Amino acid sequence: METRCVPFEGLRTPSRPRVKIILATMFVILCWAYSPIGIRIGLQAYEPGQLALMRFLIASAFMALVAMGKGISRPRLRDLPLLVVLGFFAVSLHHIALNYGQRGVSAGAASVLAQSTPLFSTLLAHVVFKDRVSGWQWGCVMGGLLGAAVVVTGDRGFGDMDAHGLLILLAALSWSVYFFLQKRHSHRYDGLTMVCYTVWSGTLLLFIFAPGMLSAARQASAPVNLAVLILGIFPCALAYLAWAYVLAHRNVSRASMALYLIPPSAMLMATLVLAERPSAMVIVGAVIVLVSVFALSVELGNGAKVG
Repeated sequence: METRCVPFEGLRTPSRPRVKIILATMFVILCWAYSPIGIRIGLQAYEPGQLALMRFLIASAFMALVAMGKGISRPRLRDLPLLVVLGFFAVSLHHIALNYGQRGVSAGAASVLAQSTPLFSTLLAHVVFKDRVSGWQWGCVMGGLLGAAVVVTGDRGFGDMDAHGLLILLAALSWSVYFFLQKRHSHRYDGLTMVCYTVWSGTLLLFIFAPGMLSAARQASAPVNLAVLILGIFPCALAYLAWAYVLAHRNVSRASMALYLIPPSAMLMATLVLAERPSAMVIVGAVIVLVSVFALSVELGNGAKVG
């Protein structure tokens, strides 16, 4: 999850060098592709809850520096419950499920399953918000879920399946809930303000995992703590700012297409850093998931009515 920033409308300027946009996009892809690798390394020394809290303490501090430099509006008292709910789904539940899931799922497979968010968004749109879903979209959802099942089965092997893959899907579902809530309330604050308060409120909820965290940090090796530091600064903070820059200067639909490069990038990175080699079934399942999500996104982007 990694989380996606709200596009800053009205900031598109054709004079911006295209190479800066391309470099920013590549930076985002690498940051979010690193996330499952960093989680796998962090889990060597931290419990899943401790890792989530440590990661977002770093991200919160970094975002505080950004907020002081850029300036953000104060939250209205009546919006505090909403911001806590956003933090719960985008940070607390999402990353707890992700970290526990990666105890039994390879980094490459986790990156594929995390890309299933649009599938759950479509289901939520139909079940919760009573939006109309076309037959084509239902086909994409079913195909994507089938691909996810292939990834989980191929990653663990037949007869050796457990709930870890389902936890990654829970993380994707949690992000889908956050996306819908954020989309419906994004008019209350600008993108940076919403992201800051979401990160901070989610971090506060993670403090239930504080016991033992400092002890784990002292006992962890330098490479593990470096991996956690990178997790907090790059995927959780700098990537959000870079993605906001990309969305400010490119069409949202076109920019989002680049995110389908995250799973193959994560698989390559996992091979180089963790010596993880995805099985043939994981690769097949990844193709099914990404094709299904891509087809669904194109359908929605072409103006298919979903509400």
